[in-house]
Amino acid sequence: QVQLVESGGGLVQAGGSLRLSCAASGRTFSRYAMGWFRQAPGKEREFVSALLWNSGSTYYADSVKGRFTISRDNAKNTVYLQMNSLKPEDTAVYYCAAGPLPLVGRYYSPVSYDYWGQGTQVTVSS
Repeated sequence: QVQLVESGGGLVQAGGSLRLSCAASGRTFSRYAMGWFRQAPGKEREFVSALLWNSGSTYYADSVKGRFTISRDNAKNTVYLQMNSLKPEDTAVYYCAAGPLPLVGRYYSPVSYDYWGQGTQVTVSS
């Protein structure tokens, strides 16, 4: 049974930093894509970043490029999202997701991911 557990969210002032963690369990994720998505109130879930576990290739939404960094720790089966220079518009619930490779769709599409965490709230105050 696949489980994804996010942590690390919280309240931070604009310009601050947070690091989100996604602890994955239930199978070997070496042939998975790991994604971070976010959803603000009244908005659709949107792509933030993705990482291909086997190759380490990374992808970012234009809105976070240069500010966010996705990474993985193989020994801990954990994916991280380091978020720097946070802005009020980054406020959302952040979700971790996992999808088997090759993805059935695009890496930035939620439908490509089979497993989701419960989400962690990130609030950036101005």
